[in-house]
Amino acid sequence: MNVAELIRHAQQTGTTRFAFELLPPLKGDGMEGIAATIDRLMPFDPAYINVTFHREVLKERQLPDGSFERHIVRRRPGTVGISAAIRQRYGVEVVPHLICGGHSRYDIEDALIDLDFLGLHNVLALRGDGFMSEPKFVPHPEGHAHAVDLVKQIAAMNRGEFVDGELEDCHRTSFSIGVAGYPETHSDAPSAESDLLHLKAKVDAGAEYIVTQLFYDNSRFFDFVRRCREAGITVPIVPGIKPLALVKHLETLPRIFGCHIPEELAREVRAHAEDRAAVRQIGTEWAIAQSRELKAAGIPVLHYYPMGKAENIIQIAKAIF
Repeated sequence: MNVAELIRHAQQTGTTRFAFELLPPLKGDGMEGIAATIDRLMPFDPAYINVTFHREVLKERQLPDGSFERHIVRRRPGTVGISAAIRQRYGVEVVPHLICGGHSRYDIEDALIDLDFLGLHNVLALRGDGFMSEPKFVPHPEGHAHAVDLVKQIAAMNRGEFVDGELEDCHRTSFSIGVAGYPETHSDAPSAESDLLHLKAKVDAGAEYIVTQLFYDNSRFFDFVRRCREAGITVPIVPGIKPLALVKHLETLPRIFGCHIPEELAREVRAHAEDRAAVRQIGTEWAIAQSRELKAAGIPVLHYYPMGKAENIIQIAKAIF
């Protein structure tokens, strides 16, 4: 079953499934580290595993004459390859991410063809981030500026339509397309209403389910679901959960992800700021409470962001699944 089918099956059977997201290994690393994380999480029967996609970054170095030289560095390549390796080794559905940033339509088409050859039929379609030095996202000159256009390209391939035209009697891909949703509004959106319209456009273009950005206040997720339904968005909405683990997360997570940290959680973390283990446990217990409430509400899949750290996700999974 692809991911959309797995979600529907969980809905029909009244179950809640476990899913998580991984980063590809750093360039120069092998699969051992990522396999060790997966090995520890497989006992919880994940419905699927997401693998993120990382675009190039610009680095600057000062030359002897005082001028600066900029060059491109690729730190985490291999999303397609590691996704295929996970699928073959563990037999679990894998969802590689695809992003607009830094890629032409032909680059994206080639990646989709490779995924199809490898038997990977799920993809999460994202715009991706721009360079930190850019005031706003700048697309590839022959690429997409918005995730909705990426969704349209993937859906077109499912119909046998390619960048340079439709092919007669060709093999049709069958990608199940997921997209991102933002309970607390995307940072580039002028308003929550505008953000919802863009999300609906992605669904209308062919997205079959939504995975949300992380959040710490379940009421904001439930309100987001309500607003989606009122806007005519009927596809499943999967909540994204990242346990808070460090004191600095109180500042960095809202800045990077635009999420609200409830005062009760922030106060407890600050009260134990000198005890790193205690802070981590507070964040884990908060995520367990979030997960219990979401599971009780009948959410079919809970999607976790371990960010390379499995210990707190294991503790959560033991309590919930």
